Amino acid sequence: MCIRWAMGPPGPTVWGMSDHEIHAGHDHVHGPGCGHTAIEHGDHVDYLHDGHLHHPHGDHVDEHVVAVDETHPDGHTTPAAGHEAAHVHGPDCGHPAVPHGDHEDYLVDGHLHHPHGDHCDDHGAVAVV
Repeated sequence: MCIRWAMGPPGPTVWGMSDHEIHAGHDHVHGPGCGHTAIEHGDHVDYLHDGHLHHPHGDHVDEHVVAVDETHPDGHTTPAAGHEAAHVHGPDCGHPAVPHGDHEDYLVDGHLHHPHGDHCDDHGAVAVV
């Protein structure tokens, strides 16, 4: 599914398959060995790049988002595992940021971590390829 990002709150807006948001000014070619984490997203592979989920699409790159669904819930869930409790996620934490619904999660050992108080919520597994 292609996602069009709103220009500010409340977050992404879902459009049909023919409408999509293009990541402007992108000169990097994503593919195997490009250096960015690749994850399965529906029936295709996307690449995590500077907090964006990029999908190569012909002569440009589309912006994608992991949808909030039964597999990837939003809000308070069971505490996530995979790092010390004192670890704080952020721009320089060492885990790639993943757009999920209207917020940002962090990829840790194949799971989406969402900071919540003194722990991380588990927002579901993704397949790293």
